[in-house]
Amino acid sequence: MKPFVYLASQSPRRRQLLEQLGVAYELLLPDADEDAEALEAVLPREVPQAYVQRVTQLKLDAALARLKKRGLPAAPVLCSDTTVALGRVILGKPLDETDAVRILRALSGKTHRVLTAVALGTEQQRQQAVSISKVTFAPMFDAQIQAYVDSGEPMGKAGAYGVQGRVAAHIAHISGSYSGIMGLPMYETNTLLQGFGLGR
Repeated sequence: MKPFVYLASQSPRRRQLLEQLGVAYELLLPDADEDAEALEAVLPREVPQAYVQRVTQLKLDAALARLKKRGLPAAPVLCSDTTVALGRVILGKPLDETDAVRILRALSGKTHRVLTAVALGTEQQRQQAVSISKVTFAPMFDAQIQAYVDSGEPMGKAGAYGVQGRVAAHIAHISGSYSGIMGLPMYETNTLLQGFGLGR
C-alpha cells in the first residue's frame, strides 16, 4: 500500500494545502456523537501558544482513538489547530454575526498573531510544531466590517476571518507563514512528515 496519512480536519483549506505538498491522505473525521467543539474550550488564564498546542494534542488523541475504534489500516494522523491572539486574548470562532463584528472591530487597525499548531502521530510516537505569524489590519469602517460579516465568510473561522478571502483587501502587512495563517503551515508540516518518512 502506498504511504499516506490520515487528515483529522474538516477544513477544505487544510486539504488543499496538504494536496499542494503532494502527500496522499485519507480523511478521518469525527463521528456524529463526538463533541469536537468541546475540545476547543479555553482554560482560565491560558496563554495562546499553550492553548493551541494543547487543543492540537487533544485533537490527535481523539483521532487516534477514532482510528482504533474503526479498525482502519495503520498510518500517521495529522491534526492542526489555528488560533488568533490579540496580545494574550484568544479570539476564537465567532458565536454569531454580532460577535464577528465585535472581533473584527478589535482587529481593525492593529497587529495580531496567528498561531497554528500541527501534530503528527501514531500510537507509538508523535511530533508537534507551531507556526506563529503576525497580521496587520488596516483601519476598517463599520460599513466595511458589516459588509464582510454579511458575506458569511467570518463564520466558523478563528478571529472571524479567512486570509485567503475577501478580507485580504484590508490586510496591510503579513509577517510569517501565509499557509500557517490559512491553517496548515507548509514548512512545519513537511518537516513533521519527513520525520515519518513522508515529506518532500
